[in-house]
Amino acid sequence: MTAKVPQQVLDALTDVEMPRLKPAPPFPDRLTCHGYEIPVFRSGCVIVGSGAAGLRSAVELKRRGGAVVIVSQSAWGGTSACSGSDKQTLHTANTADQGDDYRDMARALRAGGAMDEDTAYIEAVGSPRAMASLQFLGLPIPQDQLGGTLRYQTDHDEVGRATSCGPRTSRLMVQVLAREAIRLGIPVFNQVTGLKILKDGKGAVAGLLAICPKERTEANPFGLVLFRCRSLVLAAGGPGELYRDSVFPNGCFGPLGMALEAGAELVNITESQFGIGTRREGFPWNLSGTYMQCMPHIYSLDDSGEEHHFLGDYYRTTREMASNIFRKGYQWPFHASRMLEFGSSLIDLAIFREGEAGRKVFMDFNRNPGAVPGDHPFSLEGLDADVRAYLDNAGAGQDRPIDRLRHMNPLAIELYRRYKVDITAAPLEFAVNNQHMNGGLGVDIWGRSNLPGLYAVGEAAGTHGVTRPGGSALNAGQVFGTRVAEHVAGSGAAECRDLADIRSPLAAAVAEILSVLPPESPLDLGAVRDDVQARMSDKAGIICRPWEVAQALRDARDLNDRIRSLGIAAGKPAQAGRVLQWQQMALVSEAVLAALDFYIREGGGSRGARAICDAAGGGLPMARRETLEAYRFREETARHKAEQIVVSLQDGAVQVSTRTVRPLDDGETCFFERDWPAWLTGAHYRDSPA
Repeated sequence: MTAKVPQQVLDALTDVEMPRLKPAPPFPDRLTCHGYEIPVFRSGCVIVGSGAAGLRSAVELKRRGGAVVIVSQSAWGGTSACSGSDKQTLHTANTADQGDDYRDMARALRAGGAMDEDTAYIEAVGSPRAMASLQFLGLPIPQDQLGGTLRYQTDHDEVGRATSCGPRTSRLMVQVLAREAIRLGIPVFNQVTGLKILKDGKGAVAGLLAICPKERTEANPFGLVLFRCRSLVLAAGGPGELYRDSVFPNGCFGPLGMALEAGAELVNITESQFGIGTRREGFPWNLSGTYMQCMPHIYSLDDSGEEHHFLGDYYRTTREMASNIFRKGYQWPFHASRMLEFGSSLIDLAIFREGEAGRKVFMDFNRNPGAVPGDHPFSLEGLDADVRAYLDNAGAGQDRPIDRLRHMNPLAIELYRRYKVDITAAPLEFAVNNQHMNGGLGVDIWGRSNLPGLYAVGEAAGTHGVTRPGGSALNAGQVFGTRVAEHVAGSGAAECRDLADIRSPLAAAVAEILSVLPPESPLDLGAVRDDVQARMSDKAGIICRPWEVAQALRDARDLNDRIRSLGIAAGKPAQAGRVLQWQQMALVSEAVLAALDFYIREGGGSRGARAICDAAGGGLPMARRETLEAYRFREETARHKAEQIVVSLQDGAVQVSTRTVRPLDDGETCFFERDWPAWLTGAHYRDSPA
């Protein structure tokens, strides 16, 4: 029997109202540079981004007495607030049936390879603290009658470490952290876009040059503003605008281009997540979890409106097809190896090919999966044992997918209804989209980059490896948000003092901005955007062909050469910020393609987000009626799992190298009397591995 959840409960978990911001403080000072009067604000630490990770850093630093401000392009408008994760991954040592230890969880986090082992352990050991503090702030983590956290299995997770407040889990996290940030009186400069990281004569962070529309005047037509600081935390998310086919909210650029230009190293930017979801042209959302576990009918429509039951051409039996539709719920990200042996990622490939053929793909929650031609029709009894057991335990034996979905997760229906999409009445169009960047700035165990004073947390940080359990990104942002705050406070970098002279680096930064914004340029902003997004979606998505990646890299380099020589037409001063973001996004595109081309040329195989097609490859997806020889792919080698690809910008040129992942001695243990003095004196902030 389906338990009726009151409508007001559903409303509270889907219509998550964010707190109202207080007005930002005024800019108390002015500096004149290149004829512009630029407002100046001083703080010990500036955090760029108002999502869950950035807010965690700000709250923890303020609690430690640090002088901190938040700079946000759109407060409560980023990925974690608008289209982020529906789950949080946690350590499960409090239960016997799904228990583990920190080292087991660390091994699971880094199982995909290319992840620093010490980082994985930090995320594991910090998980209970992050979760408990969120609960203290009011996050409604579901519990059983005895106080144990309810949990379930998610992608790349064989233990069952995930829990969820519903589809708006990450937005609820932002809500409780935002309320705490406001309660603590942390200033938030909203509608402010960071553009340039300023460094002092020693190469350390000295400030952030940004654009604030409210500060536009005749003496400052672009609205340039300067934040003086000794430490800068990049928490502005991933480069969602990099791809045309994306579930990121519009306007998610991330800070990677800005960081590259400042001299920061990026790692693992070849690693992303792609999966099925609704595009951002409507309501962007991942179709994972119960959306697939209720097993809707999936079909496509051609230009004439004819319906195609295309999955019936790929799977051998109705049972095999329906069972893999179910598994797509917790095997949501595309993974090349799951295309083999009629696995769940064969669904992604089939949907991708329908899109290439110009067909639109839909799922219908009012129809069960169609039968594979010549085989038995769909039935709940005719499913694989693991699928049948899950549905039995969930009590999901209803006749139709929509009824099974309503029983298992009514919030999934309510979420789309909030955006004028009623999946109880009409089919839902979807596609394979880019969803998450697993790479980012290379950081140490305290979230520090190679640039002194520059930190990164959340999706901006390259702390993930090739794959990760679903929900672990939220955990990583909370754990490292706390770690960064501890280090900034413990090292004294949160104090608003000893600020270096800023005039020379400010002049250089303003000159760089003006060089991108000439009065007239043949390069159009829209054309640059379309060029970058089409190239990344068409040539660097789930299917990569080595020669196409190499050509895409050449094209990306050519675009950046033209931008450097011609700039981009801004049209009017109000567009300056967006122009500079696309200039940096074009640079990030080249960086990703350079790393991907390097990986392929070094013999890198298919892993994580991408299949590297190769006629001599050992991986060949099979299908019942389709010939898939064109999608034969290289398989991953063990050597590449033990290293990270490092990207930097040197004299305007993208450079690529590798480094071995930092190891963790599984046999090493702490000893109280030996290790306590380092905590008391703050020595462990100074003696961290690079």
